[in-house]
Amino acid sequence: MGRLGGETITSVGIDVGTSTTQLIFSRIKIENRASSYTAPRISIVGKEVFYRSPIYFTPLLSSTEIDAEAVKRIVTEEYKRAGMTPAMVNTGAIIITGDTARKKNANQLLSALSALSGDFVVATAGPDLESVLSARGAGTDKISEDNRAVVANLDVGGGTSNIALYEKGSLRGVTCLDIGGRLVKVENDFITYVYPKIEKIAADNGLAVKAGERADAERLRSLCRLMAGYLAEAVGLLPRSESCRYLYTNDGKGLPDGLPAITGVTFSGGVADFVYSPSQGDLFRFGDIGVILGDEIRKQPAFSQVKLYTPAETIRATVVGAGTCATEISGSTIAYTPGILPIQNIPILRVPDEDEATPERVERSIKFQLPLFMPEGRQEQIAISLSGDRYKSFSAVQRLAEAVISGARTLIDGPFPLIVVVETDIGKALGHALNVKLDHKKPVICIDGIHSASGDYIDLGEPVFGGHVLPVVIKTLIFNS
Repeated sequence: MGRLGGETITSVGIDVGTSTTQLIFSRIKIENRASSYTAPRISIVGKEVFYRSPIYFTPLLSSTEIDAEAVKRIVTEEYKRAGMTPAMVNTGAIIITGDTARKKNANQLLSALSALSGDFVVATAGPDLESVLSARGAGTDKISEDNRAVVANLDVGGGTSNIALYEKGSLRGVTCLDIGGRLVKVENDFITYVYPKIEKIAADNGLAVKAGERADAERLRSLCRLMAGYLAEAVGLLPRSESCRYLYTNDGKGLPDGLPAITGVTFSGGVADFVYSPSQGDLFRFGDIGVILGDEIRKQPAFSQVKLYTPAETIRATVVGAGTCATEISGSTIAYTPGILPIQNIPILRVPDEDEATPERVERSIKFQLPLFMPEGRQEQIAISLSGDRYKSFSAVQRLAEAVISGARTLIDGPFPLIVVVETDIGKALGHALNVKLDHKKPVICIDGIHSASGDYIDLGEPVFGGHVLPVVIKTLIFNS
């Protein structure tokens, strides 16, 4: 198996959101911390951000279309300013988030940017995955783990507010609401745009907020006070109202029932700076209601009931790049259906170690996490990652195979192969069990000797040396936190 010592790579993170677009270049030092006889375990041992672009407003052609060429020009210009060329960048991450991911030409933008070459992770993050990415960028998962606390991150951007709740470091639920700073736009003291849902919420509460009217600061403050209250409702600090449910982005789904009460919050996104620091100067200086919304979130009494943690980042709670680990795995312990490789940029769904305690918990964990990888309800290709430590006997492998099939049923019923990545040396046995239980009717790839985490991406190359060796690349998204 190929081993990796210490290595420094140059990476770029390109984040295209509803309101803003930004680039970050970084040098990332990676090391394989595993012993010679265990699965490669790549650790990020050093990280230096050496260039941050200005934060640009995301250029749009219309309310439903991104100006892909203008975004590409921004990115190309920032490469020049940083003294970088595409050939100098080893890896990168292009993440399209928020309302931008819903724009009709998001894929055209991805094509334009990925032409910059380099080994890129490319993701159009639906609201669920974006909630996780922004919480990890803010360091909420780590805050929750270090403090053994239940902490929600509220990433309040231009078009949406993404919420992820962590209990002692483990993800317990996500949701997203159509609440954001640019849902009401203001120019020369007049309202130029109101998002339809927000206009209805305002009217339902006796507030006339319409395009063409003068921007009355007190009236807009009353609207933002309502929005701040709905955010408190969404994390369980106030009883949930019908108005709150109306604002859910992801098919009306709130946080799952039965979650523990939150004990703390973090805020990230463009509005977060005004949650942590009172605003000074012109309330409409960004041409929207973001400053007032941040003020009203800070003043919302429900949030003072829990601890307010400071995130690692606020507006830059975003991906700064991707670390990669290339390795080769022996074909003697893996199973794969011929003819379906290579495949690239497959997101990893990791079953937490504590959820491997029983097959039933494995099944539940997969079922719970699958929707995170379904932007707008569309199933996408993913790989399921486990340690497999508790499942080494023949009978245990059979039970694990049944749990994976039950948990991943919606994935199996779709068009993609079933990909399972395990650390323990059971790849061939588990792959065989999966094939038998699926009557050999589903392409299966099962590899072992690979450690990967939720949110990583995997590339599987074409088999070499007569099919006995499979090249594998694990890509880890790197956050400022």
